[in-house]
Amino acid sequence: MSAKRVIFLNGPMGVGKTTVGRLLQKALYPSAFVDGDWCLDLEPFVGNPETRAMAADNILHLLKGYDRCLYCQSMVVSWLMDRPEICQALERGAREIGLETAWFTLLCTRQALESRWREDTCCPWRTEENLAISLRSLAVFSERPGVEIDTTGRTAEQVRDHILALLSKRLEGTAAESLA
Repeated sequence: MSAKRVIFLNGPMGVGKTTVGRLLQKALYPSAFVDGDWCLDLEPFVGNPETRAMAADNILHLLKGYDRCLYCQSMVVSWLMDRPEICQALERGAREIGLETAWFTLLCTRQALESRWREDTCCPWRTEENLAISLRSLAVFSERPGVEIDTTGRTAEQVRDHILALLSKRLEGTAAESLA
């Protein structure tokens, strides 16, 4: 049996990681979805090296559990991973578990991000202050690992289909980069 696969979706707040991740989970059935924000759900929120490392450890703990589950063949992790050390820790940890990894960084234009942000009235994090942070972080994500996917002008379903096509090519011996 081949190794189970974990797909890491990275990118700024509001780019569509969670929506695309949920669509991938359904398409890769049987699979699990891990939102990294669940693993760093503190009140008040503290985003520092200690809490980010804790969240990465929590993600890896969940991946290890899903790896042992016979009913789970793929895992999708959606999280804002703007620090190289977090990406490296997750890649190393997933490899130690024995998982095959694929990394995708979702990006979009400033205008698309602003538009999506303002349309998302359900998320309590969609504040003007967080929008400014997310807009400033766009350049950082183009330096993170994985295949960059511009989501501008694409529906979440189109992004999902693009990722699935890249994963299919990878299985044939090309594309979808890992950190190894």
